[in-house]
Amino acid sequence: MTSLAGPLAAALGLAAAFGLDQLCAARGLLPPGFHQPWRRLLAGLIVAAFFAVAIFLPLAAAVTGVAIEPPNLSKIDNFQLFELHLIMVAVMGMWLLLGFAGRIVQERPEQAGLPVPALPPPPPDGGEIPGEEIWVQPPEPSPPPRPPAIPLGRRLMAQLGFLAPDVPREIGIGLTLGLAAWLAVLTALVAIAGALIAMGAKDMVPQQPPALVPLIAALPFGVRLAVSLSAGVVEETFFRGFLQPRLGIVLSTAFFALAHLSYQQPFMLVGITLLSLIYAFLVRWRQSIWAAIAAHALFDGVQLLIVVPMVLKLTHGTAGKTAALLGLFG
Repeated sequence: MTSLAGPLAAALGLAAAFGLDQLCAARGLLPPGFHQPWRRLLAGLIVAAFFAVAIFLPLAAAVTGVAIEPPNLSKIDNFQLFELHLIMVAVMGMWLLLGFAGRIVQERPEQAGLPVPALPPPPPDGGEIPGEEIWVQPPEPSPPPRPPAIPLGRRLMAQLGFLAPDVPREIGIGLTLGLAAWLAVLTALVAIAGALIAMGAKDMVPQQPPALVPLIAALPFGVRLAVSLSAGVVEETFFRGFLQPRLGIVLSTAFFALAHLSYQQPFMLVGITLLSLIYAFLVRWRQSIWAAIAAHALFDGVQLLIVVPMVLKLTHGTAGKTAALLGLFG
């Protein structure tokens, strides 16, 4: 039973990558480079490998009863804190470059299934047309002018939702709504925890935050700030800029929540899912990811720079439960 975790994660990763490919095609979002099968296949395998390891392996382990050995937190260096984010950037970069970079052969109309303009037929005898002077072969229609080439960097930014008419304004909206989201989600978590305790299900409420959160909260200020900014930029770019337009809000939110399953605290997924939905609808409303980036970075910054270091000193009774809830790390 335990040996099935790896194959199950791989199968789920392949299925998710295939679904991503098919939804891209159905929504007209398939990159032009994917007309070359080798590009499309390679991009799909890269995404499948990431899905399998980063998103579905914790789920497969939970389903098959495998206990994933946690990392030795005392030996984690600063680089490892950003390792997953760097992998996300690499996956997005390879997928987009395979889809948009390099020399992409343009299809002729007949190859793409488009109608080809037909010339009028000549007269049957090659002579004059009654009522006309002389039949003259019309010139071949000239091809329509090509639109000006869009720089590759701008195309990739558009694919990830970075283009916006006023970026500072979007960031301001994100910071304002991010603070409101932090308060709303925290209030919801405290209310849910209170309801569970009242119903006698206090074991479902975490007694302490995930072990990694206090470790990060004890790092120097600059490192914690970098972690917060990295989470806001990279995770929003991947889940909301890359996945959401192609998979939709429901699936991209589910993937975001599953990516945090490795914290081994199911109650955390409630807050993470609520935050993900807020960020998702923020992206849909603003039609760019800048506001969501700002909101996400603000949330993590408030947690790591202010809240967690303050409340981790409270370890008993109600204060301990509050510290655990405040240890939510999205």
